[in-house]
Amino acid sequence: MKIEAVSAKPILDSRKEKTILVSIKTNVGSFSASSPTGKSTGKFEAKPYKKSLDEDIKTLKKFSDYFSGEIFEKFDDLRRIEDILDRHVGANTLFALESATLKAMASEKFGNSSRERQKNCHSEERKKDIWRLINPDAKYLPRLAGNCVGGGKHSYSKKKPDFQEFLLIPKTSSVKEALEINRKAKNEVKFFLKRNDKTFSEKRNDEDAWETSLNEKEVFDALKELNIPFGTDIASSGFYKRKKYHYENPMLTREKDEQMEYLSNLIRNFNLFYIEDPFDEEDFESFAKLLKKFPDSLIVGDDLTTTNPKRFEKAIKMKSINAIIVKPNQIGSLIKVREVCELAKKNDIKIVFSHRSGETEEEILGDLAFGFQADFFKCGITGIEREMKIKRLIEIERGMR
Repeated sequence: MKIEAVSAKPILDSRKEKTILVSIKTNVGSFSASSPTGKSTGKFEAKPYKKSLDEDIKTLKKFSDYFSGEIFEKFDDLRRIEDILDRHVGANTLFALESATLKAMASEKFGNSSRERQKNCHSEERKKDIWRLINPDAKYLPRLAGNCVGGGKHSYSKKKPDFQEFLLIPKTSSVKEALEINRKAKNEVKFFLKRNDKTFSEKRNDEDAWETSLNEKEVFDALKELNIPFGTDIASSGFYKRKKYHYENPMLTREKDEQMEYLSNLIRNFNLFYIEDPFDEEDFESFAKLLKKFPDSLIVGDDLTTTNPKRFEKAIKMKSINAIIVKPNQIGSLIKVREVCELAKKNDIKIVFSHRSGETEEEILGDLAFGFQADFFKCGITGIEREMKIKRLIEIERGMR
């Protein structure tokens, strides 16, 4: 496959904010891919754009000719894109370009006949097994972690849980079955919220999760009635200031040791299976202490590790986590995403591929999660941008039968 031209333009994500869509013209057709945008971002993740979205678009136009004549046949060929654009564009732009390139390579390698390809080359409806470029022997589907109730930076209510996400994680190997379970459970949670939250109006947040004025313990009370494993993304860096955790519902502050004790009680009392970012993004030591206390729960790094191999290596060395969030546009480079996944498997750390709060209808995340053999797939339960990613996994599941 040869790239003949590269272009980009701004589009709106699910929050109606601008993000980037990159398009490439190749000898096998035209392909495009977009990048999501994060809102609750770790300070160590790569910048989405070098200077700005508009500047990255101009840079791609300027570098378009550099790709002419380059042949792309396999996943490792993405290195040439990274060599050309090194330090010239941001993570969102690089991720979108590499994703579009994977689509083109997959179309050439696994697509229809030449005549069919020409007929349908502009159609994004065609589903190509991009995951085969990553790992043709992939066979295990990730377990769904569905965001059911929201809080923190992803929600807009004046009164809300301090924790950012409340996740349902059905124990089933079938993605389709897990989605059905989560949809039913989310509806059941709605009736609990109606009974217990006088302000509840069925409003949904950035990730299409329920908004509520209840605090985290009250939400956990609802989830424990479902008999489904569940957990939470605390996103604690979002309310950590001046060496203290500042809670607003109810209003109080907790020292580091008090945060440890509070979270330990929550894990015990509610049998929490999944705990993401329980401490500030620089506190590797507290992560490690919590993991030592609860080795059977998933202690997950996101802001702590930001899909960055170097930060991940530090987390491994300090035994801080037993699961890592992988957000490809956090780092931009899919080569580095592979490095992170290989490190995780080598060190028996679970891989959790994740959406972002500002999503697009791009569905390649499903192929990446399956190709890299992720253990979990963290996404919403409803909402078109979330459902498209899960439905892509269901298509892969159907094709594996």
